[in-house]
Amino acid sequence: MMLTLTIVEVAIFGLLMAVAGVVPRAAKVSKFELERRKSNGDPTAEMTLRRETLLVDVLSLQRVLSALLLVVFVALAIVAFGWFIGIIVSVFVALEYGRFARIGIWQRPFQGLYEKHEQSILHFVEKFSGILRFFRSITPEVDSPVRLNSREELRHLVETSGVLLSSDEKKLITHSLTFDEKLVQGIMTPRGVIDSINQKELLGPLVLDDLHKTGHSRFPVVDGDIDHIVGMIHIQDLFTLDSKRSTTAGKAMEPRVFYIREDQTLKHALAAFLRTHHHLFVVVNEFRETVGLLSLEDVIEALIGHKIIDEFDAHDDLRIVAARNPRGNNHPEKREDV
Repeated sequence: MMLTLTIVEVAIFGLLMAVAGVVPRAAKVSKFELERRKSNGDPTAEMTLRRETLLVDVLSLQRVLSALLLVVFVALAIVAFGWFIGIIVSVFVALEYGRFARIGIWQRPFQGLYEKHEQSILHFVEKFSGILRFFRSITPEVDSPVRLNSREELRHLVETSGVLLSSDEKKLITHSLTFDEKLVQGIMTPRGVIDSINQKELLGPLVLDDLHKTGHSRFPVVDGDIDHIVGMIHIQDLFTLDSKRSTTAGKAMEPRVFYIREDQTLKHALAAFLRTHHHLFVVVNEFRETVGLLSLEDVIEALIGHKIIDEFDAHDDLRIVAARNPRGNNHPEKREDV
């Protein structure tokens, strides 16, 4: 009798190892992607989607079988070895059977057996899904292996997507992800390369030619210096002026001037451009000093990751031009930087 119980006990333990050692495969892509591939006639995606849909029920069935086998094992252990030894053996098995079941030499044959008969198991689960639904509460939610938890993770996923996305698409996505973090001061045209015109300047042919050669399409109109901007002139508006009549920049300018702080975000700047229907803002610091200019094009370029070159652009990057200091700002012969 004792030998028979021991043999049955070992057999139950083996079945427990077999059930607990199986790891049902979860999909490595999202359910949306599986649905898309299925709609395109991919049979593998259809099978994977079926497996993914039934995964919770398969895990529930695994938990139920493991629990039943463990109960039988405990009962037989008490009968075979008595209460004291039986309980000690049962507690040890209950705590450690999961670890033993994951040992490769045990798990591999059981995993292969499961995968060989997976279709039959899935069919059984589908047939008795109503009963298994009762046991779903004992199965924890299955985490998706493709769940993203941060923007940085999404950015890494985009950058390592290979040929799935083109270089332009990668730039568009990565720049849009960091758009909210960027500040006006990071993309503005610096003060050192701003071309302006005095409000008292006569807009004759020579002045118009000089303005056109700068490569800019809009110019701030100043009253004395760049810290006193009183209006804006668009070069296209100057082409319609009567060449026989002398007109000053102050009379031809648009008197409305919009200012934005250098520490504002590009998201705020874009909203301001859309609200004001204006294309150029004067960038100021906390002391209301002019530190640069911000155009709508600058913001769009930061959003899409591409330089927008129009017929008036003479330079690709005015910040690089400013760094070269072509106008010799604060550059006397006996200068000394401290």
